Amino acid sequence: MDERIIEYFVPEDVGKMRADKLFASVIEGVSRVRLQKAFDSGCVTFEGEVIDKRFKIPHSGWLRASLEEVFVEEAPKGNDIPLKVVYEDESIIVINKSSGMVTHPGNGTGEDTLVHALLHYCKGALSSVGLPDRPGIVHRLDKETSGLIVVAKTDLAHHTLAKAFSERTVKKRYLAIVSGVPKVLSGTCMERIGRHPTYRTKMSVQSKGREAHTDWKVLKVFGEKASLVECSIHTGRTHQIRVHMQNLGFPLLGDKLYGFRPNRFSELPIDRVFLHATHLSFAHPESGESLTFSEPAPNDFSDLMNALDEKIS
Repeated sequence: MDERIIEYFVPEDVGKMRADKLFASVIEGVSRVRLQKAFDSGCVTFEGEVIDKRFKIPHSGWLRASLEEVFVEEAPKGNDIPLKVVYEDESIIVINKSSGMVTHPGNGTGEDTLVHALLHYCKGALSSVGLPDRPGIVHRLDKETSGLIVVAKTDLAHHTLAKAFSERTVKKRYLAIVSGVPKVLSGTCMERIGRHPTYRTKMSVQSKGREAHTDWKVLKVFGEKASLVECSIHTGRTHQIRVHMQNLGFPLLGDKLYGFRPNRFSELPIDRVFLHATHLSFAHPESGESLTFSEPAPNDFSDLMNALDEKIS
């Protein structure tokens, strides 16, 4: 639910740079007009204090801008795109998202996002909390990540689910195929995550980043080349599993942004980041009933694992 907060941890060596110029240089996909509106509306802070665009950053700290209340984009319209519906009632809908589908509209996306598909399927009956561009969206999956995602159809469901995610009562497990084989069969990564100080589209492990917690265990190994790993996340940081596994030395297959080296896996069917949200468990936002959903990894996972088996046989 922090998707509308744009933030950046200013490192020590930035110098006394103007806030507007610093934000424009490190944050991708936000126009100067939108940033100007945020400054004018008092929606930009440094270490919790409201600042104007001429403010010169005096030292390291968190620079944040809230864009939610300062601009309105044209609302997306429904588009007839096939969906894999796992569960649906009057309050929520659970989808098994395909790899390649963007969760919600944004800069550079088309009219083929999950939101477009849901607006058509639900005939517009989604929560209004995320309007205009994210109706019903309580959490998200990266474009290339497949698997389970729950969407709110009512405002009550949206607020209740958002609280559950915030309080970490939602259980989420993922399957990932990673490069290399860990020396131990399971572990925990608690490294903090923040936006990469140089590459604006990346996240990275940072001592002053936000708390992040991933438990992982090896389910299968493919010689010394790769491993099938199950990851349970207790926080929902952007790219969390991808960053943590790279930090451990085992980048996800296909994840060129976080250290995957395709030359080590030539002639293998690797055409996306191999991450799948396989398990989702939470209390129903209105009835309180415990709901658990599991979806096996799609065929491209089994195809790749079969190919890896053949390489080591």
